Amino acid sequence: MVDLSTEYLGLKLANPLVPSSSPYSKDVDMAKKLEDAGASAIVMSSLFEEKIEAEEQHALRFFHQQAIGHGEADSFHPMLDNVKTYQEQYLEHLVKLKQALQIPVIASLNGTSLGGWLDYAQSLQQAGADALELNMYHLAANVEESSETVENRYLEILQVIKAQVNLPITLKLSSQFSSPVHFAKRLEAAGANGIVLFNRFYQPDIDLETLQVVPKLELSTSSEALLRIRWLAVMYGRVNLSLAATGGFHQVEDVVKALLAGADVVHLCSVLLERGIGSLTEILQGLEQWLNDHEYESVQQLKGSVSQQHAIDPTAYERANYVHVLDSYSHPSGVLR
Repeated sequence: MVDLSTEYLGLKLANPLVPSSSPYSKDVDMAKKLEDAGASAIVMSSLFEEKIEAEEQHALRFFHQQAIGHGEADSFHPMLDNVKTYQEQYLEHLVKLKQALQIPVIASLNGTSLGGWLDYAQSLQQAGADALELNMYHLAANVEESSETVENRYLEILQVIKAQVNLPITLKLSSQFSSPVHFAKRLEAAGANGIVLFNRFYQPDIDLETLQVVPKLELSTSSEALLRIRWLAVMYGRVNLSLAATGGFHQVEDVVKALLAGADVVHLCSVLLERGIGSLTEILQGLEQWLNDHEYESVQQLKGSVSQQHAIDPTAYERANYVHVLDSYSHPSGVLR
């Protein structure tokens, strides 16, 4: 029988399929269905410091700055004893997930201040998270901010958290760093346990009627997986970090390629939203069948076997392949040239 087990962030997992942040992780019953479908761990939606701050400002405005209009009532403020804050609800949900599930629960955090990153990371540890994903969504749009400054911000946050939090920590990175492998080595030296490649930054759109910039959410496609696969293959064996792939993994073939490139786990989200929780079982069964058909005894045997270090043609992952790809294009029949 094929051994599908893998290790991620020091956690022993039954297989490499880990549902990432989605509406499913916000509901205990749905999370339980993911576990029953074969999920080996689950990543929670992020705890956002911005939402905590916005809620605090809302409370300050409506409960402590009221212009009541009656002098004798100026010192009266409604009590909030029965109202749970966003942070309390998140931590309570984490506790419930831990109680309901047998698989590891990975909390996710998106902070805005150094103190916030640390305080909320500590609260997630106290609530029982098995690991912590730092969802560092930072758009480097400041013309005065260098790439080194951006990297140093990530490193400072990581070091502050690692100094006082004992959880395994992984960082969700974008693909827009100038030298991803070098930056990954810096993160490793600063104490990171893993990295997630790559964060899907949602892109704003322009409404041509109103000329307003509007948010737009689109689910991933399998073509997006190729960027992740390439950098997994380049990083495998060069960094001593757990490697997770996220963004564009819809078919068993996508998952197999990520593992061949060197991924320890593959995160699933859009495919679950499009095809339902049962798609997780289909991919898991397909992975086992593929390994059997190709005479692999385990995921571990497969992992990284087509990384850049082990590929038949290592240059295929580099620029040398660029001209070859362009030259390989042929026009469809019937198209004028």
